[in-house]
Formats: sequence, C-alpha cells, structure tokens
Amino acid sequence: MKKEGLTVPASAEMFAAFDAIIDTRSPAEYAEDHVPGAISAPVLDNEERAEIGTLYKQVSPFDAKKRGAALVAKNIAFHIEDSFSGKERSWKPLVYCWRGGKRSGAMAHVMREIGWPAATLEGGYRSYRRWVVEELEKLPGNFEFRVIHGPTGSGKSRLIAALARRGAQVLDLEGLAAHRGSVLGGLPDRPQPTQKWFESQLLAALLALDPAKPVFVEGESRKIGQVQVPAALIERMRASPCVLLDAALETRVTLLLDEYRHFTEDRAALEAQLDCLVALHGRERIGEWKALAARGAWREFVARLLVEHYDAAYKRSSERNFARLGQAARIRIASADEAAFLHGADSLLGKTVEPLAA
Repeated sequence: MKKEGLTVPASAEMFAAFDAIIDTRSPAEYAEDHVPGAISAPVLDNEERAEIGTLYKQVSPFDAKKRGAALVAKNIAFHIEDSFSGKERSWKPLVYCWRGGKRSGAMAHVMREIGWPAATLEGGYRSYRRWVVEELEKLPGNFEFRVIHGPTGSGKSRLIAALARRGAQVLDLEGLAAHRGSVLGGLPDRPQPTQKWFESQLLAALLALDPAKPVFVEGESRKIGQVQVPAALIERMRASPCVLLDAALETRVTLLLDEYRHFTEDRAALEAQLDCLVALHGRERIGEWKALAARGAWREFVARLLVEHYDAAYKRSSERNFARLGQAARIRIASADEAAFLHGADSLLGKTVEPLAA
C-alpha cells in the first residue's frame, strides 16, 4: 500500500482486503468491463461524461472542471444516501475510476471525511486491466488440467457440471463465454460478454482454484463464439492429459435437441445460421438440412448435421491441436440422463461405481 494505505495496487489480495469495490466510472465503461463483484456507482453518467468532455475541448478546462465538480458532488451525495447510508463505520471500500484520479479520488475523499477507511486503486481501471492481462499470461501454468473431449453432442458440458456437483475443480469456459462453441452455439437468453469482461471473469475463476488439485476443462478452440481464450491457457490445455467421451449417435441427438431447443422454435434463426455453412457444404446439402427442419424431422436433421458437419470438423481440430488425445482415458456415456453423467464423473474421479445399463 502507498500513501498510508490510501492507495493500493491491483492484486488478488484486494478482493479479500475490502468489504466492497466501488466503480465510479460511467455505466458504459462499467458495461464493457469491471472488477468482478464491483458495485457501479458512477459519479458521472454517460451523458454527463460526454458533456464534460465537450466543454473541456470546446470551451475551456476551467469551465469543464467547474461543471464537472457540481455534477460529481450531486452524484456522490446520491450514492451516499441511496446505496451506502446503512454501512457501519468499519465498512472498508476500495474505489476506482479510469486512471485512479479525480472521479475515484472525489468519492474516496468524501467517504473518508464521513469516517469510512476508503482506499483508491492505484492507476485505476487501466492498471487493473494491465494486471489481468499479465496474470492470464502466467497463471494457467500453475494448474494441472484434465481436458474433456468428445464429438459435438457427447455431453462435455454436462460432464463438467456433474464433476462440479461431485466436488471436483472445473473451469467452465463455455459458461464464462455464454456460448457453446459451435456455429449454433449462441445462447438465446444470454449475449456474449465483451472480450475484456470475459477475461476478467476468467481470471477471477482461475484465482478461485487450488493449484494443488487437478482442474477439469472442456477442450476448446482459440475462439468461443466471438471471444478469444488467452494464448497461455490454450497452450497449457493443449499440452494436458485428455479424457474422451464415448456416446452413441442416438444419445448425442437427444442431448443436442435438448440444448438447442430454441432453434426448433425459431426456424428463421436456424436457417440464418445454416447459411453460414454454405461455403463448406454447398447450397444443395444446406437445402436438404433446411427441408428436414421445415417438416419437423428434427432427429434426422440433427443426426445428419452431426455426421456430415460436426464430426469431421471435430476430428480435424482435436487431432491437430491436442497432442495427448491419442492416450486419452475413455468415459462411456450410456444415455442422456443426468445419472449417466454423474456415473461418468464418479468413474473419472476414481470412485467405486456399478455399471450402468446401456
């Protein structure tokens, strides 16, 4: 800490050292990325920040500061009365803005005058962002990963969830990315995070893991939808031991129909996604797939999509990128039921299990 504890650098320790982390930047800045768990308490909203910037450039810095001071004072008063009035004297917040300057300094000054031992983040969000990038370059090397593989629809995400329920450490990259990692992988009710917010959440997830225990993670490509997995993590995963799921085609069809049910209810969206594959498969094959969907032949549609598109793409990608896939332990998924995945998790964790019927 510096300045007698009034300023602290970005670090893993800051999350436990403070009762709350306060983001005083505008809502737009907060939406793009923020410290995980931070409370948004803007001292200038989006419109006010634009107004001050315009005054600074077109009138004078003095007029901008005068107007800004009035707005900041008003907004700090609102947050003190609305969000923080019930906090005890011992409440210890960490406050940050873009550069660790005027916005966070003003909020922290008022808080300290009240009696709260508020600190500011040294260098603000910019220093936090540099810290995230630096940590994601080195932290993956601390972990021993077990990478879950299997063709599309074999239930990799469900096995990850079952492993978590059994108490294993997992890193759910698709959950963090809000995407299932394929051309049809977008989630209907969750937009993908920005790249920066994905990385903030990823670092928080890694910091919560114990390096002394293995971490199970699904085998992914460098991109999950529109977000990129940091290079150090991808390289560490690609050098790690693998687990290969073995599921029958019928089981895979059932699993995919459950996961992609929204496409059966919105054929226009489905066809738009299938059009993205025209360059790979040609209009004739895409037309055949669309015809199956149009007449509601969903099991045949999914089976053909798996066999004719996903399986070949998976084989090419996984064999090229994961050197230890040939020595993978195999886990059989006997059905689409939850019990089959819990059974697979128990087998993988070395627990004594009875065989499941096919």
